[in-house]
Amino acid sequence: MSSYAGPAAPRPQDIAGSLRLLGYLGVALVLMVADHREGWLHRMRLVAEFAVQPLWKVAGMPAQLGDKVRSEAATRAQLTHDNRVLRNALLVSGARVARLQTAAAENQRLRAMLGAASQGGLEVQLAPILDIDLDPSRQRLVLDAGSRNGVRLGQTVLDAGGLLGQVIAVQPGTATVLLLTDPDHAVPVEVARNGVRLVAYGQGDRISLGNIPRTADIRVGDVVQTSGLGHRFPSGFPVGTVTALRPDDSRAFLTATLAPSAGIDRGREVLLLRQVDAPPATSAPPATSAPPAAAAGAAQTP
Repeated sequence: MSSYAGPAAPRPQDIAGSLRLLGYLGVALVLMVADHREGWLHRMRLVAEFAVQPLWKVAGMPAQLGDKVRSEAATRAQLTHDNRVLRNALLVSGARVARLQTAAAENQRLRAMLGAASQGGLEVQLAPILDIDLDPSRQRLVLDAGSRNGVRLGQTVLDAGGLLGQVIAVQPGTATVLLLTDPDHAVPVEVARNGVRLVAYGQGDRISLGNIPRTADIRVGDVVQTSGLGHRFPSGFPVGTVTALRPDDSRAFLTATLAPSAGIDRGREVLLLRQVDAPPATSAPPATSAPPAAAAGAAQTP
């Protein structure tokens, strides 16, 4: 028969484990009671979360950086596209504004030309400029109008400022104008202020008055106009303004430089003078007839 030795004695390791478990339970109970009364664990959780927040930020930085790079790349691409679209729109708008300004200036110039012609009671024809030659030794215009449009040789050419020149050649569809500034051109003129008569010559890019007597009353700023002598140009059209006076080579006369009144190098159209109303002729007094008696007596022979 086996002998019964009784219950086994507890081992020291089991006793130590039981004591640690009881200690942990006691600590947990104390913490639960303290947390229920004072909220210590809640404050500890807040402190722990505050301490861990930098770690969360560091851990989330790669994702935030990637999102930021993608967002900035998309924004930059959108801004580049918008900038290109706006720049193209600005260029188109600038071109339209420039074209409108040019059209407005051209319209104003045409109004001035036609207004000057209507105020002066002139019968004119508007002719567009086809080509221009402003070489110092050759000052010509080619008009897009010819004999088919009624242009004739020797016709006076004007603009809103004054006299431009005259027609020297006519073709069926074009006409050539000799400008006032051409070295081969001369026009009889007079000073509008006092009526002093002179001759204006072309000098390539300006007009000059030569052989002016030193006693002539001519000043800088005087307006010079056509005199009508020679019946080539009608009288009264502005030719230029005196800008300088100087002695000639002989020192016996003066030479004046004129700034042309007309736009020699500007404009797209000119006015061709068709007809100028002649001033009304002064009627001669009627011849006195002989008395009837005297006439009758003269008719009778003794």
